[in-house]
Amino acid sequence: MLNIAVCISGGGTDLQSIIDAVEAGEINGTIKLVISNRKKAYGLERARLHGIKAEVIRDEDLIIKRMEEEQIDLIVLAGYLAIVSEKLINRYENRIINIHPSLIPSFCGPGYYGMHVHNEVYKRGVRVSGCTVHFVTADVDGGPIILQKAVDITDVKSPEEIQERVLVEEHKLLPEAVKLFCDGRLKVINERVEIL
Repeated sequence: MLNIAVCISGGGTDLQSIIDAVEAGEINGTIKLVISNRKKAYGLERARLHGIKAEVIRDEDLIIKRMEEEQIDLIVLAGYLAIVSEKLINRYENRIINIHPSLIPSFCGPGYYGMHVHNEVYKRGVRVSGCTVHFVTADVDGGPIILQKAVDITDVKSPEEIQERVLVEEHKLLPEAVKLFCDGRLKVINERVEIL
């Protein structure tokens, strides 16, 4: 059983999808810690409701300290609206994954997060969006891609509608990626992820 930490900034619906998969016995791991950079993030409450330690920490050195204390094997960024330090990335190379609400390499990189992504997608009249789970590197949204799911948005009337459709897929894709990691089925070869 691997030890998982989840970092959040908001409501924590992606976190909930992982909690549900862990509790259903689908993931060979346990969520030991939830960290938020925002005090009012509802995701903290979600964690506590399931008996998971939930803490507000903004200092990167303290985050690393807590990760080490809890003997974390995998860090999941689930709607974490902060840039992760190179120190943390180097310490947990190929052990930090992130979910992004578009099909990388479209609509990604600095400034592209949360509703900013869906607003731009809508503005450009994109017909297909989706979500991507990738390993985190110092290059924002530039790490090796683990899984992607396309979503048809031809008929949407607002960015909120795009967000709604993409979230449905995020809630399936993120637990699937966590499961693959915990089962030891992900291998990074020349910046590509091989699923074993």
